[in-house]
Order: sequence, then C-alpha cells, then structure tokens
Amino acid sequence: MTARTIAITGATGLIGSALARSLRDDGHTVRPLVRRPSDDPGAIRWDPAAGTIDADELTGVDAVVHLAGAGIGDKRWSATRRREILESRTRGTDLIARTIAELPTPPSAFLSGSAIGVYGSETDGVLTEESPPGDDFVADVVQAWEDAARPAIAAGIRTVFVRSALVLARQGGILPRMALPFRFFVGGRLGSGRQWVSWITLDDEVAAIRFLLDRDDLSGPVNLAAPHPVTNADLSRAIGEALHRPSAVPVPAFAPRLALGREMADSLLFASQRVEPVVLTEAGFTFTHPELAGALAATLGGQP
Repeated sequence: MTARTIAITGATGLIGSALARSLRDDGHTVRPLVRRPSDDPGAIRWDPAAGTIDADELTGVDAVVHLAGAGIGDKRWSATRRREILESRTRGTDLIARTIAELPTPPSAFLSGSAIGVYGSETDGVLTEESPPGDDFVADVVQAWEDAARPAIAAGIRTVFVRSALVLARQGGILPRMALPFRFFVGGRLGSGRQWVSWITLDDEVAAIRFLLDRDDLSGPVNLAAPHPVTNADLSRAIGEALHRPSAVPVPAFAPRLALGREMADSLLFASQRVEPVVLTEAGFTFTHPELAGALAATLGGQP
C-alpha cells in the first residue's frame, strides 16, 4: 500500500489515538490538528472556536479524518453544555470543510465523525443508512454536525459521515464505566432492559475507518456498528459473564433520570437503536468481533 499523509482532529481521543497508532504502524504519516503547542513536528495548529487554522499545513494531505467534539455524556445537559456540544461539532466541521474545499489541491477524502444518535430512539425497528433522522436533541446535533460538512461535498471531495455506535474498548470510553458496578457485584440491566444497543469494538472502529479511507467508491453516511446489536439486558448479562460477576441487580429508570435529567438519561441510556451496518457489509468489510461475547472477551477478558 502506498504511504499516505492523513490529518486527524481529535487525535488524542480514544478513537483518534488508536487510529493514528494504526496508521503510523503501517508507515503512513499522521498530522494531528492541535489547539495547543505540541512536540509532534507534524502537528497542525487550529482553533475551531476562533475559526482559525493553518491552511498551508494542510497542503499535500491525502485525507482528513475529523473526530473532534465535546463528549456528549461527560456532563449534565445544561443550556451552556448543550451549546458547547453543538458548537464543538459544527464550528470545527465547518472550519475544516471550508478550508480543505479552498485548497488548490484538496485532499481526496474527508471522513467526518458522526453518530447513530442521528436516528433518534426506536423501539424495535431496524435502522440503516436509509432511515430518516430522529427529532430529539442528539439527533438534531448530529444532523447539524453532518450539514456542516457540506462545503467539502460541494467542492467535490469524497465525504463520508462516520456514524459510530457505542465503541467498546478496554482503555477508555463508556465500557469501563458500564463494567464498574459489575465489579462490585451490583450490575444489571438498565430499566426494562428491552432497549436495543448497537455497539462496535475499538479495533473494528479503527479498521472500518481505514477501510473507508481506502474505498474511493464509498461516500455519505456509513453505520459503524457490529452486525449483531443486542438488548440492554443481553449486554448486561454478557458483561457479567465476561467479568465472572452476577448481573441480577437492575437499575430502575428513575435513578439515572434523577442523576442526569430525564432527557439526557433517555437519550443516552434508554434510547433503543437497532442499527445495521448495511454499507460496510455490502462493501465487503469483515468485522473481527461481530458477536458481543467475543467482543467482550477481547476487551474485558482477563480483568477480574
């Protein structure tokens, strides 16, 4: 494979750091976009809030992977936090998209972070890339996030919306927090446990992004989710089995709703999203961890 130069925003995050490491291990050049001075000689300075970026440094970049954005579940959704969640995505995406669109020789591909939250919450229906968007806060944010990439599309840059499901990883993200109650023998389903959870391992997330970088024929929304979603009850049971712990202590719905606020809890914990990765599957992508048991064995295996 010909070595390429890939610019990555969010390169210090869970997905970005794993992607950068994978690319570098295979001989590619990674140029992280950073807000603060960096020891990395390939770093490119940008400030989404101020609308500034060192555009000259993007000249010669073969592709851009944009993963930056404030954590949607890190803090309670106050009015200020809602605005931060939205603007951290739309401003950065618009800045990157406009900048690369105006380059004399733009990159051949722009992979812009997104999320399956765009579909809102369903009960049992299967969600594909063709499904309509939802109408809650998260769905509105994701739609605005994707819309901000339009300058790149208008410039003829192949643009992919990476709609990620729940990313399972040993070293970070939500899985260690989900597993914590089980370690203390108080784990169990959330609410009824009937809500569908779509997930993907970090290894498959990185592999899928690299697959999309290589496939010049793929553009638009792509679901990054394992082909076998599960109910929350099944997920809880599987976490317990992976950790050799019981999963018999259900969490009543009122508890997280009280702690997080009803809308945030319902959107992040009780939303039911049964997502299928139709585009990836039809394009021939092979998941290393298509089943939850194997995924949890790989991410939680050996942890007491």
